[in-house]
Amino acid sequence: MGGTGGAATGEPGGGHPLAEAVAGAVTEVGVLLREWRADAAALRGVWEGSQFKAEADARAHRALSERLTAIDPGIPVVSEEDPDSLARERPPRYWLIDPIDGTASYAHGFPGYVTQAALVIGDRPEVAAVYAPEPRTLYTAVRGRGARRDGVPLPRHRAAPPGHGVLTDNTPEPRGIAARVAEHFGYDGYLESGSISLKLCLIAEGTAHLFVKDVPVRDWDVAAPGLILAETGGLLTRLDGTPFRYRGGYEHTGLVGGADPATCRTVARWLADR
Repeated sequence: MGGTGGAATGEPGGGHPLAEAVAGAVTEVGVLLREWRADAAALRGVWEGSQFKAEADARAHRALSERLTAIDPGIPVVSEEDPDSLARERPPRYWLIDPIDGTASYAHGFPGYVTQAALVIGDRPEVAAVYAPEPRTLYTAVRGRGARRDGVPLPRHRAAPPGHGVLTDNTPEPRGIAARVAEHFGYDGYLESGSISLKLCLIAEGTAHLFVKDVPVRDWDVAAPGLILAETGGLLTRLDGTPFRYRGGYEHTGLVGGADPATCRTVARWLADR
């Protein structure tokens, strides 16, 4: 990923107080996640449908929730690991967190997992932080102020027409919908990666250029990396090309994320016609 080993060369949140605070929170929880990998009890879990749930998910939820509440007790936390928070009406201002995105990777010894949080105000994320513990890479964004990796501003993307650049997914080679997109649009470059969030961050930093998935996707998977991607000029949509609204239900079917918004829309239109 080209991270800097956690040694930021600038302010992780660009001087924005909440961004700095949430960056510190996810980084601290990421350190704990690395430590817990040595504890067999933390790695034990069960599959719930397509989601692997481990004891570490609950631990990370508690650790991240505590840190965010300490930042501002008036901002509630909505978490994948807290069903009660998901059952209530969305607050006007809240932290939307995924304590571990990529739990299966985490529990089975792979590096492709992150811990993340986004401050959602109204119906859109405004502040985001994603920490990848194994490469020790921190991504942050504030709406309208750009995105950063390890404190260094990420540049805006250049055009990446369909078929140009690198497709990413979490299998050794493109499969399913990713394989269909690769074949139709002519993608030769491919990068295997881990969690949904990590793949979107790889696009934001320019290592990859397009990610397409047709599995269930939840708002907490994409709120933080979606803002990071948007602040580099990229685009994230649902599989049908419509935006994530961050209101009502939390679950959607699939996504298209890309460095080039025009390419995202082209791919989404093609998929909608299939």
